[in-house]
Amino acid sequence: MNEEVRKLVYEIGTVIHGKNEVVRMAVECLAAGGHLLIEDVPGVGKTTLAFAMARATRCSFRRIQFTSDLLPSDILGTQILNRKTGDFEFRKGPIFANIVLADEINRTNPKTQSALLEAMNEKRVSQEGLSLNLPKPFMLVATQNPVEYHGTFPLPESQLDRFMMSLTIGYPEPEDEKKVLVSNSGIPRAEEISPVLTTEDLIRIQNAVQEVRFHDALTDYLLRLVAATRHHEEVRLGASTRGAMFLMRASRARAYCSGRNYVVPDDIRTVAGPVLAHRIIPRPDAGSSRDIIKTILQQTPVPL
Repeated sequence: MNEEVRKLVYEIGTVIHGKNEVVRMAVECLAAGGHLLIEDVPGVGKTTLAFAMARATRCSFRRIQFTSDLLPSDILGTQILNRKTGDFEFRKGPIFANIVLADEINRTNPKTQSALLEAMNEKRVSQEGLSLNLPKPFMLVATQNPVEYHGTFPLPESQLDRFMMSLTIGYPEPEDEKKVLVSNSGIPRAEEISPVLTTEDLIRIQNAVQEVRFHDALTDYLLRLVAATRHHEEVRLGASTRGAMFLMRASRARAYCSGRNYVVPDDIRTVAGPVLAHRIIPRPDAGSSRDIIKTILQQTPVPL
């Protein structure tokens, strides 16, 4: 593993016990310049993971609790009258941070959800006649509870498609859960994490990820995987072209974090589930989207 990435994964792993692969995937999503959706039950470390990533990379961090009465201006910002000058000044909202946690994103209405679309895609905010760039790097980490649906608004496909990866953390193993109890881990402990990278280091890593070599044969393989999601008999809606682009970027990040400057088939296969599963809609009588991706990976020949 790349030494910088190894240190980062280790440091975050001091508060997310026993979930090294999940932590690594989250770090790879960050290295690829993508956004992350975490779908899991409450209390398994979703907020801690986002805060720990920011802390370990010296990134600014803001948490937005999404509720039914949240307005777009509560996220993006609004014009405020300066009584001294008599002029209106734009007061930036919490979206202007390096890593932004959109907690329980599906609890707010579609109008407020859609306020994030430009920020996620263009990394820019247009509000009240102004167009402002978001800080670099910028990552949105959104959480939602996949079990409770009362008072929620499902994310539209256009917004789901803007998340590079979707991950679940899951319950810890008994020994790891014991470590959490003994060390009283959580946000108070995450605040004590030692930064191992700077924002400049992170931008350099993101630029290096874009330079990782991707052989033509692997591009064809990736496209066959994406096409298979569109023609699979159990799928009603397959992955988009954006999904293919994100799969390529995530594969490059996986290769870089593994200490290589070239992609191998296993890089694509490893990230295919987190990148593609939330983009497809299975038919009512079909299995889960992750099981469908596994089947597609088994059925699609790997280039030698």
